[in-house]
Amino acid sequence: MIFITLEHISAHVSFSLTFVVTLIYWGTLVYQSEELSNSGGKGMIVTCICITGVLVTRSLYSGHLPLSNLYESFMFLSLTSSMIHILIEVRGEDAWWLGAITAPSAMLTHGFATLGLPEKMQQSTMLVPALQSHWLMMHVSMILLSYATLLCGSLSSIAFLVIMSQTNQKIIFNGKNSFFFNKNGYSYDQEKKELKHTFCFPFINYRKWLFTDQLDQLSYRAIGLGFSLLTIGILSGAVWANEAWGSYWSWDPKETWSLITWIIFAIYLHTRINRGWKGEKPAILAFIGFILVWTCYLGVDLLGIGLHSYGWLI
Repeated sequence: MIFITLEHISAHVSFSLTFVVTLIYWGTLVYQSEELSNSGGKGMIVTCICITGVLVTRSLYSGHLPLSNLYESFMFLSLTSSMIHILIEVRGEDAWWLGAITAPSAMLTHGFATLGLPEKMQQSTMLVPALQSHWLMMHVSMILLSYATLLCGSLSSIAFLVIMSQTNQKIIFNGKNSFFFNKNGYSYDQEKKELKHTFCFPFINYRKWLFTDQLDQLSYRAIGLGFSLLTIGILSGAVWANEAWGSYWSWDPKETWSLITWIIFAIYLHTRINRGWKGEKPAILAFIGFILVWTCYLGVDLLGIGLHSYGWLI
């Protein structure tokens, strides 16, 4: 009983923190402040600890890893979003805007788990026989980690598209250099960090230029990592499926949509690595991938069909 109480307290505290941290990081988009960013970073660390507490206490009283139903998977997804933010900050990268993406992601997934799902679906239950395997941790954790990372990268691309649609700038990427041109003839070389004036016109938003380039680079790196994790998750799932059902691949709806998602992100990486695409074109592919991830993760489960329907919505 005490574990259940601790879980509820940790869940409510962590959701409140994600809400506050989201407001802080959204505030930094309007008023960039080092104090606000530091406060948001500390809040994200406390949030990560609280969500970890939720999952650990749930594991203690349930007797199995907390990855067996929709509530637990959403909490793990929220935890992963906060961990991605912390890891990037620990690396010391100048991404003051990152919390405006990761904090809302953690808040919305956490909010859906604690406020959107019926209380019955939040309760821990015994594992069905097919889930009583050592592959549970390997397969499910890899899949959820890949979802969180791919969603982070895709959201960065969506933010890139939104910003570019509201400006009169055109970005031309050439190798390692990023040249930004607007209709007045200004250009900016990302490698040399300097403005080049072809004509004498008023100053154009330098901060926005750097912002879009950082979004594009984060999207590329996050999707590259998420694609690797998704590949491991699919392969481990195939091995697990062979042990549980006697077949590596059954064209189950979840398997089919995961393959489609894998193909889209494979195309994204192919166009960036081999074709040299940067900017808006790969961002559109990432946007499509964002929709496919949610379709694979939640949409298939809403239908309640296939071999992966147990432990979720029915």
